[in-house]
Amino acid sequence: QVQLVESGGGLVQPGGSLRLSCVASKITFSIVAMDWYRQAPGKQRELVAGITNSGRTNYADSMKGRFTISRDNAKNTVYLQMNSLKPEDTAVYYCNVRLSSYWGKGTLVTVSS
Repeated sequence: QVQLVESGGGLVQPGGSLRLSCVASKITFSIVAMDWYRQAPGKQRELVAGITNSGRTNYADSMKGRFTISRDNAKNTVYLQMNSLKPEDTAVYYCNVRLSSYWGKGTLVTVSS
């Protein structure tokens, strides 16, 4: 059973930064594309950023220039560096093996003063 475990969330002030990590197991990580999603209270889950197995990245418009997705295939890990955080970035962040039903349990990011 594929497992995805997110970490790195927490409480941060507006303008601050966080780096999220997602460790994958029981999967050939180097050949899959990975995505980060988020779900804010009362809202639908939305795509934040994605990265292909070759390292090509894509971002939602509202995250461009603030968030950076990266991966370390040797560590089976995908990262999401989040800078210049805003209160509207508050959400549970999930990682996903692209186009699969494999999801982590999420990590909560709260941006508040």
